[in-house]
Amino acid sequence: MKILTLGAVLLGLVVSAVPASAHHSFAAEFDSNKPVTIQGNVTRIAWTNPHVWIYVMVPDDAGKMVNWGFEMGAPQQVRRQGWDRTTLKAGDEVIVQGFLARDGSPRMNARNVTWADTGVKLGAASSIDTTP
Repeated sequence: MKILTLGAVLLGLVVSAVPASAHHSFAAEFDSNKPVTIQGNVTRIAWTNPHVWIYVMVPDDAGKMVNWGFEMGAPQQVRRQGWDRTTLKAGDEVIVQGFLARDGSPRMNARNVTWADTGVKLGAASSIDTTP
């Protein structure tokens, strides 16, 4: 009986740890003191939980192309901002404003996404800028 109880407790701990590690706080991953604006062409959009991600090719200082990842809000939050799965397509040129990753990787938390050719701005639902 003790082994069965111990097994149930251990299983409960393992199961409860999985959701906790699946999500993070903004401050744990991104630096609000490092705002950045990046422009490039969309390579991929991933509508996955817990966040929608946009990937954009951006030239670095040496001219080498780097595929940046932009974290947005959860899919339902992004939809409330006017997005759907067809809003952006691979090849679209966008301007993304947000905050750099703390670890220096080519990732950022997106605040706004603007189409370069039209100037139309959509909130990214993760750290939304509400100014027009």
